[in-house]
Amino acid sequence: MLQTIYQTQKKMKKLIAFTTLLISTFSWSQQEISIDIGDALVMKSLDISYEYYISDQSSVGVSALFNFEGKTSDFRYNEESMFTPFFRHYFTKNRTWNYFGEVFFGINNGENTIEVSGVQQIENYTDGALGISIGSKYVSNGGFTVSVLAGIGRNMFTDTAPVVVPRVGLNIGYNF
Repeated sequence: MLQTIYQTQKKMKKLIAFTTLLISTFSWSQQEISIDIGDALVMKSLDISYEYYISDQSSVGVSALFNFEGKTSDFRYNEESMFTPFFRHYFTKNRTWNYFGEVFFGINNGENTIEVSGVQQIENYTDGALGISIGSKYVSNGGFTVSVLAGIGRNMFTDTAPVVVPRVGLNIGYNF
């Protein structure tokens, strides 16, 4: 019985130490959350991003896009949703105004019209697009951010998905 209590206390100490280390790592690092205001205003899409800086010139992050535009609209994304992990490299150490290059992998899904034996059919798809983009970011002293990016990816795994996946954005956010 005493041995079991001792082992439980030892596990709890390890769990508390690990949790403290994890929280302190994230609290001392630089992070950013942003929303693509361009997509929200122009195409009725919601694109939210989280970015974690691993150094002065590198970051990793993830974006989530949800398309609310009607399927009959002339101007809309093909993707219904897209989950996009990315890696960014900033070209200078200037914190206020900087340029970056990005490599991303967009996991996307939606509907696409394809021709099968001479007949047009609507097919659902899920695919992954590998791509690159470039952009620029402004960070104010108070943490307010504005960034612009443009890029392109290519779906790689199915024939039913559109070949090209765009990555464009006019983001506003907060750096903390």
